Amino acid sequence: MKVAGTSAPPETAPAASRPGLRELKKQRTRDLLLRSALELFTARGYEETTVDDIAEAADVSQRTFFRYFASKEDAAFFVSRLAESRFVDAVLARPPEEAPLDALRMALTESWNTIGEAVEQLIPLELHMRFYRVIESTPALLAAHLRRATELEEEIARVVAAREGLDIDRDPRPRVVVAVFGAVMRVTERIWSARDEVGLAALRDLTTAYLDQVAPALTGNWRRTET
Repeated sequence: MKVAGTSAPPETAPAASRPGLRELKKQRTRDLLLRSALELFTARGYEETTVDDIAEAADVSQRTFFRYFASKEDAAFFVSRLAESRFVDAVLARPPEEAPLDALRMALTESWNTIGEAVEQLIPLELHMRFYRVIESTPALLAAHLRRATELEEEIARVVAAREGLDIDRDPRPRVVVAVFGAVMRVTERIWSARDEVGLAALRDLTTAYLDQVAPALTGNWRRTET
């Protein structure tokens, strides 16, 4: 985060602001375990991969794995949690005068690149995107993904309600608008995962195209007029 009025170059920053060797080693171990897990999940399958397999691929013990992740599922969704937190932060940062759906859309648009950059610091972005296909084709992962999506929608609905000064338990609109937005994301994820392109740009373009159809789909006349 850039702080106003700060001009000192990074190399002059206090040592306390930089991670020590011990912390860097822990980060490297975590990232290696994460990459090993996702590579095995995409190559072998989630159900077919054990914690021991992941630990062996990362050349660490099972005990070391559990220092960083509570379970296989925890490792599987670690990067997704990072992306979700970035999106929530982006929603919180939107100007208060924006309409709720516009705020959600702009937050998504502005967070695409920062999310990609954050993922790249942990694992290759391409690996993260390929793992989405594993989620769609694995019942246990898909169920966990949908459960997590429901929890995220509730969190964002509460953010929207607070932005608008509404009581979320009295006014249904925050949950409704977030449910519509979440439904678009689910549809585009499913369609994108069935296509040959696995890049972030393809998912972004598809999502944008579908979000463009939200208002016409909700308020327009779908029937073709005979000419």
